[in-house]
Amino acid sequence: MAPSQRLLLLIPTTTYRTEDFVEAARSLDVDLVIASDRPNVMSGEFPDHLLTLPFSDPTAAVREIRGYAARRPLDAVVPVDDATTVVASAIGQALGLRANPLAAAQATRNKAVMRELLARAAVPSPTFTRVALADDPRTRARRVSYPCVLKPLVLAASRGVIRADDEAEFVAAFERIRAILGAPDVAEVGEGTDAILVEGFVPGSEVALEGLLEDGRLHTLALFDKPDPLDGPFFEETVYVTPSRLPEVTQAAVAETAARAARALGLTDGAVHCELRLRPAAAGPEPVVLEIAARSIGGLCGRTLRFGTGMSLEELILRRALGRPIASMERERAAAAVMMIPIPRGGILEEVGGLDEARAVPHIEDVTISLHKGQEVVPLPEGSRYLGFIFSRADTPVEAEASLREAHRHLHFVIR
Repeated sequence: MAPSQRLLLLIPTTTYRTEDFVEAARSLDVDLVIASDRPNVMSGEFPDHLLTLPFSDPTAAVREIRGYAARRPLDAVVPVDDATTVVASAIGQALGLRANPLAAAQATRNKAVMRELLARAAVPSPTFTRVALADDPRTRARRVSYPCVLKPLVLAASRGVIRADDEAEFVAAFERIRAILGAPDVAEVGEGTDAILVEGFVPGSEVALEGLLEDGRLHTLALFDKPDPLDGPFFEETVYVTPSRLPEVTQAAVAETAARAARALGLTDGAVHCELRLRPAAAGPEPVVLEIAARSIGGLCGRTLRFGTGMSLEELILRRALGRPIASMERERAAAAVMMIPIPRGGILEEVGGLDEARAVPHIEDVTISLHKGQEVVPLPEGSRYLGFIFSRADTPVEAEASLREAHRHLHFVIR
């Protein structure tokens, strides 16, 4: 008997998320169609299930999918990474499927537009100004307040994000980001690569909220603490721990601020990932929105989350898109944590040692190395890929975090 529903997954070739989303789709017994931005070597054998779409041109992608859907109607479209959120909205809107409004998805992909909408809705966020790439950075450096953070409008994973504490650091950061925006893989993004956003630096600890929107209502799925300071000059993500150890009143304020941010951008449906700083204030920490994305948590970090009787984050997202029932959005009771393994230096990865010892640490579920031997390792701010991930699960957040750090101490990387 043929599956009753057909699902279109939009998967960039550079994503970490393919395996987890494909596994979730198979567990739901759907007719799975995968579209990527590069031809798959197997697409000739499976022309109805492996498609190539121009993700950077939503209009052209919609035109192609309309023709496909006329033959093989689709029941849902799901983006799995930043590069596919806009085209997913365009396709969903064109075919009458669950999706965010196109303008809302576009706002999440341009940090200047995001900042403008958040400011208009009085959602706490950093002060900001947009600086054209053609401007003289020395002139601009004399006009901003310090410390500040310079960042590209369109990149993710902290790529190109640099703190500056004075005019000289501003000019150096500006020139470095200009070079990043000129890289071939960035230049092809097109719109948004001609300017830099300059934000006021927000002091305080950082948290990440994972949520799911249903008809405009935001359900908090998990709140992650980020125990390592993220004060620059670069902002490499390391440890995420859930459940949060913050006071309940602070957690509630974070959830409310994230919901306000989603409404300000016009997001209505599907996964949401929101990064916030807790700015010190007399009345208690004030959540300040750094970023909000219309997709789930990046990398392999979603593997930390389980819901109900063991449902993965990816299955929960697909169930919502397909309109299937979700028995429970409550996260399991155990604490969970993930470390995005820091990159010690750039070069060519030659060897990874200590894996068996790291995996033997109590409470460690897995250690995954995502770069291959012989592959180039590029640190931030130019890089955008991690060495790998360490996962732990324990009775308490303290134990889960401690296990990550112990496992990391066993690892050693030979980088030439």
